[in-house]
Amino acid sequence: MIIVVGNIKGGTSKSTLAVNLAVEYRRQGSKVIILETDPTVSTASQWAADRENTDQPGITTVRKTGRLGNTIDDLAAAYDAVIIDTAGKDSTELRSAAHRADLLLVPTSTSVADLDTTRIFLSWMDEARDMNPKLQMLVVISKAPTWWHSNHVEIASEALAEIPEDIEFSLADTVIYHRNIYAQALSEGLSVIESDNPKAKAEIQLLAQEITNLLTTAEEEEN
Repeated sequence: MIIVVGNIKGGTSKSTLAVNLAVEYRRQGSKVIILETDPTVSTASQWAADRENTDQPGITTVRKTGRLGNTIDDLAAAYDAVIIDTAGKDSTELRSAAHRADLLLVPTSTSVADLDTTRIFLSWMDEARDMNPKLQMLVVISKAPTWWHSNHVEIASEALAEIPEDIEFSLADTVIYHRNIYAQALSEGLSVIESDNPKAKAEIQLLAQEITNLLTTAEEEEN
């Protein structure tokens, strides 16, 4: 399973989702590696280093920039789950990874600017299917407001539904809410899976299961 977490907009929780999903898949028994491809930011690598100071099992994390095809092939042969954390911009790394991935996970906040950028990004990445027909694209709403009377998620979902039908993607049922525990756990080398916050833990576990179900269904349809 090769998952690329990407968007051309920064600050959408790409690294946060990458490390939390890595911990969840490892908890399920998968052999997991994180491939960090941002040449200027080392969020995942720093998280992995901080994790060495905890009593939790380590998550192998490596950095690589430039074209990634051969590296991804090698990692996919050795690991059950390869999670690729990309920079918040269009890049050689992002496009190279998309050509090998099973899934492109696209986090977006509910802001108009992020939604507009996500629509553009999806149209660009839909072209990756010319090289990689199996590629699935899954958008997940992240950093959603937690106040009970907010309608941001509904508005964001409606905006994403207006994307032309010829751009094939799925919108995750799971919503990742803006919870302090995500930043706190990240800074300590931990995952919300290992926290005492049941809501954040459930969000990551539900998203991980959605990803697994989507890829399993796609594989069955292909066969």
